[in-house]
Amino acid sequence: MTFYAIDGVTPFLDLNSYVHPTAVIIGDVVILGKCYIGPNAVLRGDFGQIYVEEGSNIQDCCVVHSFPGKQTKLGRNSHIGHSSVIHGCTLEENCLVGIHSTVLDNSYIGANCIIGANSLVPDSFVSPPNKLIFGSPAKIRRDLNPEELSWKCNGTLEYQNLAQRSLDTLATCRPERISKPEGIRLTTKSHARKKEFA
Repeated sequence: MTFYAIDGVTPFLDLNSYVHPTAVIIGDVVILGKCYIGPNAVLRGDFGQIYVEEGSNIQDCCVVHSFPGKQTKLGRNSHIGHSSVIHGCTLEENCLVGIHSTVLDNSYIGANCIIGANSLVPDSFVSPPNKLIFGSPAKIRRDLNPEELSWKCNGTLEYQNLAQRSLDTLATCRPERISKPEGIRLTTKSHARKKEFA
């Protein structure tokens, strides 16, 4: 893990959260319990505060940043997909940001929203709770149904479990070089399934 203090401000990491060794955490960053921060994620609290509530995950190659004096807030059980950019906005609890999406400054996303992959949420965008949002620029498309919200919750639970598995068992190693393994070797008790949105 690479943590940096700036101007005397040190990041806070709850003991029950996992940060991958290649992630970079700078300055005024608060990461509460049961969070997962993936490889090459960057959380820069060098202008404003980055506040990550319990049970959230920020996946590989994401960037979380803010303008000076502003807070970027990720509510409980936030789910930030690979290579997304979250900048100076608020996501209330249980939101999902799909892979390679951008959420820009002063945006407010209400609880239980899903932002589709490759979306651009523009500056000062506001969404009420329980909405499906996607596009570039993103628009509110419709209400989410209970099945879709359950799908999102199951996916987030997978990452909460991954945080604990990583704390318990993730270790550097040397690769197998003698005999090629057959079949899938990693088994987990997964409840997540691919979901199609229309």
